[in-house]
Amino acid sequence: MRLLVVAVLGSLCAVEASLAPFITPCYARDSNCLRASTQRAIPVVAAGLPQFGMVPLDPMNLDGIVADQAGLHMEFRNTVVKGLRNCEVLRVRRQSSRTQLEVKCSVTLAGDYRLGGQLLIVPIEGQGRYKMKIRDILVKIDFRVGEHYQRGQRYWTVENWQHSAEVLTSAEFRFQNLFGGNTQLSNTVHEFANSNWRDIFQEVSPPIVEVIVSQIVGEVRKLFNAVPVSELSLD
Repeated sequence: MRLLVVAVLGSLCAVEASLAPFITPCYARDSNCLRASTQRAIPVVAAGLPQFGMVPLDPMNLDGIVADQAGLHMEFRNTVVKGLRNCEVLRVRRQSSRTQLEVKCSVTLAGDYRLGGQLLIVPIEGQGRYKMKIRDILVKIDFRVGEHYQRGQRYWTVENWQHSAEVLTSAEFRFQNLFGGNTQLSNTVHEFANSNWRDIFQEVSPPIVEVIVSQIVGEVRKLFNAVPVSELSLD
């Protein structure tokens, strides 16, 4: 009986001492465990973990994005992204120094914009408030993971990463004050954009998606820096 009590107390102390109790360590070969553990961790990480210096990801605040591509000048400022806490994990694969993650999310972005130039074949000009509703965006992130030792423990590092994104269901765009408030021209552009949402998404979204993914990776780096591999993996 004494041994049983000691074992139970030891187990409870280990749980209490865990830095990341929201993560279930898995073997790299166990894809189901990896997916389930990542799914449970997403809303926790999205809410922010101040003990690790991790800021909230939902809502996510983006100060400024400026880009020029395909004849279109884009500025997006003071953007708030909502919905990342509800992302669905479709696949996690860990192999050697690579970790591949696939998630499907529905998000809303709102902020200030300035556009000028050509939106595919349609001239566009305006500045004001904007909103994008994206339903079922599939994001794939490929991490190159390294290791280092500190405090006698092994820790992961994100050496580099790349990503891809595509919308599976729909994207809706709304830009206030296009063409100085010309309702007829604004309606024409919105009808074109929302009827050709897939092409418009590929035109407008890459700089926005890259900044969002970059911010997510930055928070993952903080997590890896704070929590040893022994609490993240069974390998």
